[in-house]
Amino acid sequence: MTPQAGCEGADASLRGIVEGSIRPILHIELWWADLMVVAPLDANTLAKVANGICDNLLTCVIHAWDLSKPLLFCPAMNTAMWEHPISAQQVEQLKGFGYTEIPCVVKKLVCGDEGRGAMAEVRTILERVKEILEELDVPGQS
Repeated sequence: MTPQAGCEGADASLRGIVEGSIRPILHIELWWADLMVVAPLDANTLAKVANGICDNLLTCVIHAWDLSKPLLFCPAMNTAMWEHPISAQQVEQLKGFGYTEIPCVVKKLVCGDEGRGAMAEVRTILERVKEILEELDVPGQS
């Protein structure tokens, strides 16, 4: 993985100091947000986050996220993947970190199957975000 890909290792940071150009560390620079929404959260990313794997910008930002701020996740995957017991374990791990699940819904999926696994409707997600921002008393959220 290159340093430009998002997650900079110690060697990349040291190289930046030696070369005299200290670049901002992107996954840390994104902490300014009041909350984070991960939508959709596919099975692959769910597994990575639940197990602390940080191999792309999104998983690095999640791993570095300030746990005093809300993080909402919206699972979306094939019904068979959703119904696998490991998915339930991984969702519970994320909830254990203090993250908030916006549950997936039943509908026709991209793969053509009908069942649970589709991401919640955007309206549902936005309503939950608005509720949380109001609870946090974030200005400009009327």
